[in-house]
Amino acid sequence: MIFMESPKTRSDFNLALEQYVFDRMPRTESYILLWQNSPSIIIGKFQNTWEEVNIPYVKWQGIRVTRRLSGGGAVYHDLGNLNFTYIVNDDYGKDTDFSLFCRPLMQTLRALGVNAQITGRNDVTIEGKKFSGNAQYRKDGRLMHHGTIMYESDLNVLALALNVSEDKLRSKGIKSVHSRVTNIREHMEHPVEFSVFREMLKENMCLGEHAETYQWRENDLNEIEKIRLDRYGTWEWNWGKSPSCSVKKVRHIEGCGSFQIYMEISHGCLEECQIYGDFFGEGLTQQLLTVLKGCQLRRNILKKALENIDVGRCFRHLSDDQLIDMILQ
Repeated sequence: MIFMESPKTRSDFNLALEQYVFDRMPRTESYILLWQNSPSIIIGKFQNTWEEVNIPYVKWQGIRVTRRLSGGGAVYHDLGNLNFTYIVNDDYGKDTDFSLFCRPLMQTLRALGVNAQITGRNDVTIEGKKFSGNAQYRKDGRLMHHGTIMYESDLNVLALALNVSEDKLRSKGIKSVHSRVTNIREHMEHPVEFSVFREMLKENMCLGEHAETYQWRENDLNEIEKIRLDRYGTWEWNWGKSPSCSVKKVRHIEGCGSFQIYMEISHGCLEECQIYGDFFGEGLTQQLLTVLKGCQLRRNILKKALENIDVGRCFRHLSDDQLIDMILQ
């Protein structure tokens, strides 16, 4: 059994690291990983990013959004959260018991006087409140199980970052099930420092046995960086992989009027768009909508598409940036 710790706290790097170990490291070994992310939202493979993320807040706070290989719901990470991963041979079949990989965590919590329960299929809770969510990915006889552990996360930021807008959005994406959440530290009679909790968990994950600690080589880090650049660091993976959806937005812009925007989005691109409202204009909206059709929902791309369109003539007193904000946020 080989123990690994990530040298970085970027979510796109750490998900690339997981994939590197899963795909490239010797299959004769089992691997245990501990890692942390700076503020990030991790989206399940089959989810619609727009449906899970409070986009204006996330952009304002600089929270990174990254899609993972496994299914399940969206989760918030920060440096008060600890993540663990097991990569092993898949000897269990399709119905792998998630609790098998949560036992070291449960053992650690018992030693700290915390009474936790494994509930449902993939959650760990304290007094009915969730602090750990788990997911799995399998391929070619290998299994990756990873989970989050909220020890002292900022729950206010979590609530705001995952509090999506009230726009009417219909998609085929797998929606997150929002649960009441908590931090482990709140339930400890004698709280220990995060570093102490981490070392206790590490010992239990290694089953009390000596596990070789892997030393990352320059070649490893270079290959992980390539995976990050090719997949986890791209808009196409994190946003464009979202399932097709229909969106209705209702907005009011002071000095311009009210807008109802109907959009059909496929693979992160604007396939159809209609705009109605009590605004004034010169009836040029169809020309504007034609140039936007097929554009990726990215600010720089929408901005470029509008270069030769006078948005203010289509919607009196409306700027390019205000229109783009309505479409994206």
